[in-house]
Amino acid sequence: MIERIERIALALPEAERVDIAAWDDQPTFRVRGKNFVFSDAAGTRLTLKLPPDEADWVSRNVAGAHPTRYGLGRYGWVTVPCPRTEDGWQQVSEWIRESYRLVAPKRLAAALDDEE
Repeated sequence: MIERIERIALALPEAERVDIAAWDDQPTFRVRGKNFVFSDAAGTRLTLKLPPDEADWVSRNVAGAHPTRYGLGRYGWVTVPCPRTEDGWQQVSEWIRESYRLVAPKRLAAALDDEE
Protein backbone atom coordinates (compact mmCIF):
# COMPACT_ATOMS: atom_id res chain seq x y z
CA MET A 1 0.00 0.00 0.00
CA ILE A 2 2.94 2.32 0.49
CA GLU A 3 3.30 2.42 -3.30
CA ARG A 4 -0.20 3.83 -3.61
CA ILE A 5 0.43 6.48 -0.94
CA GLU A 6 3.69 7.36 -2.67
CA ARG A 7 2.01 7.67 -6.08
CA ILE A 8 -0.60 10.08 -4.69
CA ALA A 9 1.86 12.16 -2.66
CA LEU A 10 4.62 12.43 -5.26
CA ALA A 11 2.18 13.64 -7.91
CA LEU A 12 1.98 16.93 -5.98
CA PRO A 13 4.27 19.86 -6.93
CA GLU A 14 7.78 19.60 -5.45
CA ALA A 15 6.82 16.70 -3.18
CA GLU A 16 9.56 14.30 -2.16
CA ARG A 17 9.85 11.11 -0.13
CA VAL A 18 12.26 10.97 2.80
CA ASP A 19 12.64 7.81 4.87
CA ILE A 20 13.50 8.62 8.48
CA ALA A 21 16.25 6.29 9.75
CA ALA A 22 15.58 7.18 13.40
CA TRP A 23 11.98 5.99 12.92
CA ASP A 24 12.91 2.61 11.39
CA ASP A 25 12.90 4.10 7.88
CA GLN A 26 9.34 5.34 8.22
CA PRO A 27 8.39 7.05 4.94
CA THR A 28 7.49 10.71 5.06
CA PHE A 29 6.40 12.95 2.23
CA ARG A 30 7.51 16.56 2.24
CA VAL A 31 7.24 19.76 0.33
CA ARG A 32 10.16 22.17 0.75
CA GLY A 33 11.25 20.42 3.93
CA LYS A 34 7.82 20.38 5.59
CA ASN A 35 6.06 17.05 6.18
CA PHE A 36 2.54 16.62 4.89
CA VAL A 37 2.17 12.81 5.17
CA PHE A 38 3.78 10.18 7.39
CA SER A 39 3.26 6.46 6.84
CA ASP A 40 4.35 3.29 8.56
CA ALA A 41 6.80 1.23 6.48
CA ALA A 42 4.10 -1.24 5.41
CA GLY A 43 1.69 1.49 4.36
CA THR A 44 -1.10 0.28 6.64
CA ARG A 45 -1.73 3.68 8.22
CA LEU A 46 -0.89 7.29 7.51
CA THR A 47 -0.76 10.53 9.41
CA LEU A 48 -1.74 13.78 7.76
CA LYS A 49 -2.85 17.29 8.58
CA LEU A 50 -6.44 18.42 8.13
CA PRO A 51 -8.34 21.52 9.17
CA PRO A 52 -9.00 21.03 12.92
CA ASP A 53 -12.77 20.59 12.56
CA GLU A 54 -12.32 17.98 9.83
CA ALA A 55 -9.59 16.20 11.80
CA ASP A 56 -11.94 16.05 14.78
CA TRP A 57 -14.74 14.63 12.62
CA VAL A 58 -12.41 12.02 11.07
CA SER A 59 -11.13 11.00 14.52
CA ARG A 60 -14.67 10.43 15.75
CA ASN A 61 -16.22 8.86 12.65
CA VAL A 62 -13.59 6.85 10.75
CA ALA A 63 -12.95 3.41 12.24
CA GLY A 64 -9.38 3.19 13.57
CA ALA A 65 -8.65 6.91 13.18
CA HIS A 66 -7.37 8.98 16.10
CA PRO A 67 -5.71 12.33 16.81
CA THR A 68 -1.97 11.99 16.34
CA ARG A 69 0.00 11.59 19.55
CA TYR A 70 2.74 13.84 20.91
CA GLY A 71 0.36 16.79 20.96
CA LEU A 72 0.11 16.98 17.18
CA GLY A 73 -3.60 16.16 17.21
CA ARG A 74 -4.45 19.58 18.57
CA TYR A 75 -2.97 21.08 15.38
CA GLY A 76 -5.14 18.98 13.06
CA TRP A 77 -2.84 15.98 12.59
CA VAL A 78 -4.79 12.72 12.46
CA THR A 79 -3.72 9.10 11.99
CA VAL A 80 -5.97 6.94 9.81
CA PRO A 81 -5.82 3.33 8.63
CA CYS A 82 -5.29 2.82 4.91
CA PRO A 83 -8.51 1.86 3.18
CA ARG A 84 -9.45 -1.47 1.67
CA THR A 85 -11.84 -0.10 -0.97
CA GLU A 86 -11.45 2.11 -4.01
CA ASP A 87 -13.87 4.66 -2.53
CA GLY A 88 -11.71 4.74 0.58
CA TRP A 89 -8.63 5.47 -1.52
CA GLN A 90 -10.45 8.35 -3.19
CA GLN A 91 -11.04 9.85 0.26
CA VAL A 92 -7.41 9.30 1.29
CA SER A 93 -6.26 10.99 -1.91
CA GLU A 94 -8.39 14.03 -1.06
CA TRP A 95 -7.00 14.11 2.49
CA ILE A 96 -3.40 13.91 1.22
CA ARG A 97 -4.06 16.82 -1.14
CA GLU A 98 -5.67 18.81 1.69
CA SER A 99 -2.71 18.10 3.96
CA TYR A 100 -0.38 19.29 1.19
CA ARG A 101 -2.39 22.52 0.80
CA LEU A 102 -2.13 23.23 4.53
CA VAL A 103 1.63 22.65 4.67
CA ALA A 104 2.93 23.80 1.27
CA PRO A 105 3.98 27.38 0.56
CA LYS A 106 1.04 29.44 -0.66
CA ARG A 107 2.30 29.62 -4.24
CA LEU A 108 2.50 25.83 -4.54
CA ALA A 109 -0.86 25.33 -2.84
CA ALA A 110 -2.41 27.86 -5.23
CA ALA A 111 -0.88 26.03 -8.21
CA LEU A 112 -2.58 22.86 -7.02
CA ASP A 113 -5.91 24.68 -6.77
CA ASP A 114 -5.42 26.03 -10.31
CA GLU A 115 -5.07 22.46 -11.62
CA GLU A 116 -8.49 21.48 -10.28
